[in-house]
Amino acid sequence: MPDPRRGLLFGVGAYVLWGLFPLYWPLLEPAGAVEILAHRVIWSALTMLLLVALVRRAPQLREIWRVRRVRVLLTIAAAVISVNWATYIWGVNNGRVVETSLGYFINPLVTVLMGVLILRERLRPLQWVAMGIATGAVVVLTLDYGRLPYVALVLALTFGSYGLCKKTANVGAVESLTFETAVIAPFALSYVLWLGLAGSSNFASHGTGHALLFLTTGVVTAVPLICFGAAATRVSMVTLGLLQYLAPILQFALGVFWFHEDMPAGRWVGFVLVWIALVLFTFEAINHRRRQLRLTVEASAV
Repeated sequence: MPDPRRGLLFGVGAYVLWGLFPLYWPLLEPAGAVEILAHRVIWSALTMLLLVALVRRAPQLREIWRVRRVRVLLTIAAAVISVNWATYIWGVNNGRVVETSLGYFINPLVTVLMGVLILRERLRPLQWVAMGIATGAVVVLTLDYGRLPYVALVLALTFGSYGLCKKTANVGAVESLTFETAVIAPFALSYVLWLGLAGSSNFASHGTGHALLFLTTGVVTAVPLICFGAAATRVSMVTLGLLQYLAPILQFALGVFWFHEDMPAGRWVGFVLVWIALVLFTFEAINHRRRQLRLTVEASAV
């Protein structure tokens, strides 16, 4: 199979798995979001350490520990992704699957906005239009919910911050996630032990099957990441950018058709505005990339 096709399949696999997460986290109830997060961190750290050994990335992992700047950036990344994971698990397990999908729909727009505010990047005209429509969508959804869609905003802001830290750190996906989970693991383990001593732990309290599900959180975290890493090296950034919408589309569909969450008219209007903003944003990004490639070819031909 040609590499681009294989990469496409890996990318689809990664985003489909992420999109199906709302079916997985409720299986770990009655554990709360923080307890689930703690187990996810612990088992992910163990899984990633094993993966590092298997793919022989230990030298790259040691390099992270040696470079202070990278170490600080990935520690910040570990903190914000912990907030992201906890918020997502809480949202899914509290009947807000649709709102979690909104967070990942608007994430590309929030990432661009962070680039403008933090990296001093400039928006092109159509990007400004997309940002304006997205802002209007947040206003409409705020009026519909009777509050800010804070679950979506926290997810978008934390994932955007996470991406910014990872981009600036510029290290491999496997060793960076290993470092991040290893940084948080002592706190997660302390929390799990405290729950056990207090008699409040849900681990091994609801049968062997339920306990084994906790152990799978590491694999569930690692497999989509490996698929994503395999896709990123085989397909174009445009293809990868389009594939990222698969996960929130699946999450939205699950929220509406599987979990039967309310979708009044105002909420539909807000989501339609978000989708229009994303279409404009994606169309502009693809056209801009084509123009840049054409200019590069023309310049090299001179």
